[in-house]
Amino acid sequence: MPERDVVSWNAMVTGYWQNKDLKESKMLFDLMPERNVVSWNSMIAGCVENETVDEVFEYFLSMPGRNTASWNAMISGFVRYGWTEEAAMITGYCKKGKMENARILFEDIQPKDSVSFNAMTTGYAQNGDGEAALKLQAQMLRRDMKPDHSTLVSVLTTCSTLPSLKEGRRTHVIILKRGFASHLSICNALITMYSKCGCIIDSESAFSHLNNPDLVSWNTIIAAFAQHGLYEKAVSFFSEMRMSGCEPDGVTFLSLLSACGHFGTVNESLHWFDSMVKNYNLIPWLEHNSCLVDILGRAGQLEKAYDLIKEMPFELDSGIWGALLSGCCAYSNAELGQLAAEKYFELDPQNSGAYVVLSNIYAAAGRWKEVKRVRGLMKEQGVKKKPAYSWMETGNKVHFFVGGDVSHPNIEEIYS
Repeated sequence: MPERDVVSWNAMVTGYWQNKDLKESKMLFDLMPERNVVSWNSMIAGCVENETVDEVFEYFLSMPGRNTASWNAMISGFVRYGWTEEAAMITGYCKKGKMENARILFEDIQPKDSVSFNAMTTGYAQNGDGEAALKLQAQMLRRDMKPDHSTLVSVLTTCSTLPSLKEGRRTHVIILKRGFASHLSICNALITMYSKCGCIIDSESAFSHLNNPDLVSWNTIIAAFAQHGLYEKAVSFFSEMRMSGCEPDGVTFLSLLSACGHFGTVNESLHWFDSMVKNYNLIPWLEHNSCLVDILGRAGQLEKAYDLIKEMPFELDSGIWGALLSGCCAYSNAELGQLAAEKYFELDPQNSGAYVVLSNIYAAAGRWKEVKRVRGLMKEQGVKKKPAYSWMETGNKVHFFVGGDVSHPNIEEIYS
């Protein structure tokens, strides 16, 4: 065609997805010099027809303008996938991170059903607002509504992040009542939640309810033992995993190396690092190497750690140099520590941690001029030390505190 107008493009875009070639349809849509509402509606209809649900939301939310056909195309998708119109729109906004839009839409729904509650609760959890997610789940229970599978996983993840053991246990009760205790993804989320909340025995108990644990399940429980410094338990479960016929992957060995880090054994860490390469033909990631550098640094083998860094075939990140810097601080190696810190500053100049560690190294060596120089550099770069904090759970809420904090509005009530 010597000239193609938007009608010609739309005809081709529609023709491809009608013949089950959505990939080609999307490619032509992306190449269109101009689009009208028909173009967007065609892509929505194509995604509905080809059952690519996530892309339905993506195109609908990206449209510069919508007409009746746009809404009809979306509604046909809602009906096909068994979702209500409002809940599907909430999910679409949540996927885009537009929680305020999702909340407004949620508030407009009358009456609210379990589908809309589940969509909103999951959205809050996935966008990092754990407190709002837990509040909505509580509202669901008061209304005698049932959280679905994805909502329960999201809420457990929220409880892991806060961490909130009380809400985690409450969610576990709901899981038991709903008969989800042996569901793979829910059990995996339970293992992580209990581990992050300090209850490793409950993590192991949750794992025991799995009839056929998959690789993710094995990796999750091994990581839980590693997090708690239980090296022998991690190795024991690795052996059980192998006996069950499940092949380990890079994540498995990362957990084993992490367990070695807590246990403080260089020989074991080198054994696992070599084993993943020689016995399982796995190529070590940057994270594996970073873990090994950390272990060598903790053991005082700083030169060996530095040699390992120099041999790495990766683009190094700040974590590698941070691991070496920590080892230099523990063993007062100012020269290597300065080199590690300079490399760290190049990659992450606004992180206060490296400045503080380097300052501590110089202070331990009595090099006060260097301490002053590092503090001046922090001021020059506008870097401020972030205060460490801790938390406690009471009264159905997690409270965060910094050192010497007396500003919390309920401080007397909490400690009474």
